[in-house]
Amino acid sequence: MPDPTQRFSNRVADYARWRPSYPAGVVGALCAAGLLGPDKVVADLGAGTGIFTALLLPHAARVFAVEPNAPMRAAAEAMLGGDSRFRSVAGAAEATTLATGSVDLVTVAQAFHWFDVACARAEFRRVLRPGGAVALVWNERLTGASPFLADYEALLLRRATDYAKVNHANIQAQDLAPFFGPGGYVLESFDYRQDFDLAGLTGRLLSSSYAPAAGQPGHEEMLQELGEIFARHQRDGRVAFLYQTKLYWGRLD
Repeated sequence: MPDPTQRFSNRVADYARWRPSYPAGVVGALCAAGLLGPDKVVADLGAGTGIFTALLLPHAARVFAVEPNAPMRAAAEAMLGGDSRFRSVAGAAEATTLATGSVDLVTVAQAFHWFDVACARAEFRRVLRPGGAVALVWNERLTGASPFLADYEALLLRRATDYAKVNHANIQAQDLAPFFGPGGYVLESFDYRQDFDLAGLTGRLLSSSYAPAAGQPGHEEMLQELGEIFARHQRDGRVAFLYQTKLYWGRLD
């Protein structure tokens, strides 16, 4: 697999604009569990353009947005740099550069499947304070929830370069048991939705690292088929992405 930390360098604008945020219930659940609060320090790993970081900031004393990709990190800094609680960090999940025992909560939104899990787990344990927790979050597109979503999934399987290989759905709940260890984890689920016109749907597709970018083989063909799918399923000029957002949290010690 090409270096995953560089896969999104040419997609930052589409990523920041068209990728989904997360349901308010995710942050609410972390607050209710005592993992977020005005005295808590958070490390948001694989923070990307800061989509999840932005939701954490109002509920923490400080959030370290750790991101190895410079263009994505710059986008997060542009959006969130005015918040005194925000800290941008050039680091990776496996080597955060953060001090030992310096954070109360590690969060990973839509990025854990890119990590070297064993190395990341060791680094999480190093930076967490005693009793600290890890929260993993994914927006899972409900691929069979509508005829449109079924056709969109078929398009990815037919036209996207390595979609089947890098799909985060390859990580199942049972795969997380060894990561969290004997203490186990809590799983909470939330409904979420994005609505798109054709321009938004195109941007959403091109924000994905497996979609051929402009100038790459298959790009024009994929966009043509996307337009056909949109025309077939749109209602009042819109289509909907339906998600189930899953939050897994637990303590590694």
